[in-house]
Amino acid sequence: MRHSPVNRPRLLSGAAAIRFSFALAAVLLTVWAQWLKPPASSFFADEWLRDRMINLQASSAEEPRILVVDIDEASTSELGPWPWPRERMADLVEKLITIYKAKGVALDIVLPDPRPDSGDGDQRLALLAEHGPLVTAQIFEYPGASENPVRDGQLAGGVPAKGSHAGVPARGYIANHAGMARAAHVGNIGFIPDRDGVLRRLPLFTRYQDRLYPALTIALIDCCSGGPPLRLPADDFMRVSYKRDWTAFTVVSAADILKVRIRPDSAHDRLVLVGSSAMGQGDRVTTPLAAQRPGLGVHAAMLSTLLEHQAGQAPAPWPGKIIAVLFSIGIAIIAMLGFPRLRAVSSVGLLLGSMLVWLVVAYFTSRHDPAFVTTAPLASALFLLIVAVPFQWQLTQTRSRHLLDTLRQYVAREVVDELLRSDLRDPLKPARRDVTTLIADMEGYTTQVETLPVEEAAQLTRDFLDCLTGPVLEQKGTLDKYTGDGLVAFWGAPLPVDNHADLALDAAREIVRRVRQMSAHRVDQGKLPLRVRIGIESGEAMAGDFGTSFRSIYTAVGDSVNTASRLEQAARDFPHDVIVGAGTVGRATRHRFILLGERLLRGKERPTTLFTFDPDPTDAPKTMAVTTTDPQRTAEPAR
Repeated sequence: MRHSPVNRPRLLSGAAAIRFSFALAAVLLTVWAQWLKPPASSFFADEWLRDRMINLQASSAEEPRILVVDIDEASTSELGPWPWPRERMADLVEKLITIYKAKGVALDIVLPDPRPDSGDGDQRLALLAEHGPLVTAQIFEYPGASENPVRDGQLAGGVPAKGSHAGVPARGYIANHAGMARAAHVGNIGFIPDRDGVLRRLPLFTRYQDRLYPALTIALIDCCSGGPPLRLPADDFMRVSYKRDWTAFTVVSAADILKVRIRPDSAHDRLVLVGSSAMGQGDRVTTPLAAQRPGLGVHAAMLSTLLEHQAGQAPAPWPGKIIAVLFSIGIAIIAMLGFPRLRAVSSVGLLLGSMLVWLVVAYFTSRHDPAFVTTAPLASALFLLIVAVPFQWQLTQTRSRHLLDTLRQYVAREVVDELLRSDLRDPLKPARRDVTTLIADMEGYTTQVETLPVEEAAQLTRDFLDCLTGPVLEQKGTLDKYTGDGLVAFWGAPLPVDNHADLALDAAREIVRRVRQMSAHRVDQGKLPLRVRIGIESGEAMAGDFGTSFRSIYTAVGDSVNTASRLEQAARDFPHDVIVGAGTVGRATRHRFILLGERLLRGKERPTTLFTFDPDPTDAPKTMAVTTTDPQRTAEPAR
């Protein structure tokens, strides 16, 4: 190979360690998001993504266990504005229990003041709450809601604060009047929306003055569901599944119940929620499904969620956090091992593809684990996209410049491309390789050029070297060096090639063809003919980048290389253009050969067996069939 000055920047020795650190940081990012992130914070738009998944999963299939009685605008238009007389409220509850045979009734309504002018309505409601399947409501106020906490009415229910639930601390409340303080079942309807104003979770238990108060839906199930004890998670908040949209619940107007316009059996054995969706009197909240949804709908969705847990119909719990971490580890491993072998665009595509795969995994996992952070692996992949891909790109550019500075113009383009894609730390480092060496030279070069002008001599040399170089590069050979009127090339390095002997032989045939064509053209012009001499041998050699920090060459050295040189010199004694050594013949699979005999080559202690191409180029199993007489020794025919 020609000697050329090469600036040899050393590849970053710690590149693998840096890639590992990037991968580790990406995994730790997911670990931090799953277990260490600040509470009540949405990591990397996690809640937004969950909301999109909830919308995709929401169903309008009917919920047969729940009846929603809505004091809607049609009811107030027909029966009078809110607030209604307590007798009417007592009538509504009694008809639901007696005529419609509801399992239980929960009021999503607080009655903080008694109504002396309401007849026996307050008394009837108090008796129903004390002895019947009626759950009353009270609202707790949580820290941050207002500067001056409200304490209105008289709290009821609650148990001493001990056990697995610590409870969400409250600082104020609005409860029913003292006449209903003996209610057997009371539930909290207060809530805390997320920072973006969306209501996604409800407090299961609220702690006030060392007592725990359950949510309205828990109190209703404990009171009236008739099912097994409700097994609740240890967390104080529970995510509402919103599996069913508002349209999935049977909603009837309160006026229709009071007028008994609904078939009684339609509410039989259902749990009933009574509240209001009217814009003027009902609370409106933002949910993952839509803005301005009735708060009554949130309690209905929560009741449906708890009933599924009680019946064992809730999706089986999956370890979402572990799944997310394992997926991030997989992304990190793929990035660490794959990036060095891929182009930057392919690396980006790989990460984007893994992010899409995770979205599918997260979609199904979110049904089974409401607590894990769905976007953590996405953040890890984005981190690798921002940090690891540019680093690998820069590293590849450094390696590319180093390789191209050394190999450009000497190695076939396909070989250079493969080296750039490989993850070898130093692909040009000297190593033992099984190679085939081809050495070609112009016979009688001095005679050809001594009578020519300098320009014509230079042009003849260039044209001749073109005939030699083209076939070498076309057959993916490595051009070692030019030797004035010839060249040295080899196959099998810097990348191993299984069929390197056949490739070198193919190149030799093409070189001979091109030189003969060039010679014929010169003869037609009245010039001297040309002949090329080629020696080819295969064997082990040391191939690599040899030199100093000032100059370097990529070359191969070894006995087989020296033998190829001797075979090229021996070609002057034969009428054959190509002389092939036994090492190449033993490795070739697509060529036929003629045994020429044995010769003691210069520098060798033992005779070397010589071969040349069979004139018949037919692709057939190789044979050594014809015996000729060597100028120095007669060889026995091959058997």
